[in-house]
Amino acid sequence: MFTKRTTVIISILMIALAVGGCSLFNGRQQSKGLRYAVGDEPESLDPRKSTSIAASNIEAQLFEGLTSVDSNNNPVPAAAERWEVSPDGLKYTFYLRKGLKWSNGDPVTAEDFEYAWKSVLSKELASDYASQLFYIKNGEAYNSGKATEDEVGVKAVDSNTLEVELEKPVPYFLALTSFHTYYPINKKVVTANENWAADAQSFVGNGPFKMTEWVHQSKVEVVKNAQYWDVAKIKLEKIDFTLVDSNSTTLTMFENGQLDMAENPPVTDVPRLQKEGKVKVFPFLGVYYYSFNLNRAPFDNVKVRKAFSLAINRQDIVTRVLQGGQKAALGLVPYGVPDVTTSEDFRVKGGDYLADNDVATAQRLLAEAGYPGGKGLPTITLLYNTSDNNKILAEAVQEMWKKNLGVTVELANQERKVFYDTLDSHNFQVARDEWVGDYADAMTFIDLFESGNANNSPRYSNPAYDQLVHTAKNTPDQAVRVKAMHDAEQMLFEDAVIIPVYYYNNSVLIKDSVKGVVRTILGVIYLKEAYIE
Repeated sequence: MFTKRTTVIISILMIALAVGGCSLFNGRQQSKGLRYAVGDEPESLDPRKSTSIAASNIEAQLFEGLTSVDSNNNPVPAAAERWEVSPDGLKYTFYLRKGLKWSNGDPVTAEDFEYAWKSVLSKELASDYASQLFYIKNGEAYNSGKATEDEVGVKAVDSNTLEVELEKPVPYFLALTSFHTYYPINKKVVTANENWAADAQSFVGNGPFKMTEWVHQSKVEVVKNAQYWDVAKIKLEKIDFTLVDSNSTTLTMFENGQLDMAENPPVTDVPRLQKEGKVKVFPFLGVYYYSFNLNRAPFDNVKVRKAFSLAINRQDIVTRVLQGGQKAALGLVPYGVPDVTTSEDFRVKGGDYLADNDVATAQRLLAEAGYPGGKGLPTITLLYNTSDNNKILAEAVQEMWKKNLGVTVELANQERKVFYDTLDSHNFQVARDEWVGDYADAMTFIDLFESGNANNSPRYSNPAYDQLVHTAKNTPDQAVRVKAMHDAEQMLFEDAVIIPVYYYNNSVLIKDSVKGVVRTILGVIYLKEAYIE
């Protein structure tokens, strides 16, 4: 989720899914439990280790960072009641609210943030999101063994004061501190039980809800956290997160009245559901793509990779297969992030790096690579994680490759955990992949393919690409920075590292009675003030 991971104040679009009146009983708003199908089993609910959207949406109810984000797109105080920033933008001093408590009653302290952030950066934890904290002074050096833990630029001055030093000014750093990798961790609980996050009995958070039950592969149950500093605003007494990886099963449960809200209905049903008023579609900063194994024949040949990419009809996929208003992806970075100025869009300025459905060029490149009409190519295996929607899309791509290239393609699916282990071990030919922005800037997509990034599934490594990323991350000049990111994106497609397919939007099944839910363009859902009429 997957996945996760501006030079002006970060622009995160907060969307209230529903607003309206509330029913009253003896003058008080009714409060009921919410039944929400969030996705399949989270790989972890330790925010230092998790990467999936499903995990981050559950964690957003169980934890709280130094900041949150308001409906005016600005970072706002959360666990930190205020902060100070040095004139050069390199030092942040956060002051925690007095009396913050963990769900077990322990005090939340600045030491909990220091411990959490340094553990994310440690080699021992091997967090896939360690790079998200490389903005901190010596964060990357510590992660690579070139600096000590004490040299990392985060320090608890006292129990309520946290000082953070950055490698360079990061104008969107305050918004980053609302991201799940920046959540605090109860050091006492973790050191006593390294498996604390796998069971409701040992799970401890500092958010508006606390976990009471986790039936693995089935559900996570949370209730209002009486220890939370802003408990008066919590309206729901309970949330049941249903864990299911079948889109059709989710839809059946919703239409049978077993769910109040659910993610990712079957793509084939979205047009009907929109007409019936059962689904709403929201912006979502994400891209669906296929990753090549660059080190295994035949995809170690750039002409073969380009042929497979050009032989896909993306427009047909979004209009005929998906039918949910998605946009065909002819680049990496989605629409919705700024270019040099906030009035410009990075994708619009960058344009397209591919010709959609260019079958003639695809066939020519495949022939030049030594496989005319697909002759001589071994059977290709297209791997995806188990999902009805992934299956439908893979079948469409399989058909296009057969028709346009004469290639025999087998489909293989694996459950999410096994699938991501397969990606990590690099044991695939072509695999379904995705990325959802961790913040509203092109860099959250561009640095994904930097050498050594834990989420770089193709294991792309190009010193010239890395240098462009380094330039973009280290220059104070916005025009230079953005040009470096455009150049890096162009290089990614010259090397044909991935096959972009479409840019996400977010189709959500939701009952009219569900109110007060807030969703960001990054896919994070906040249920702190949600309620059911």
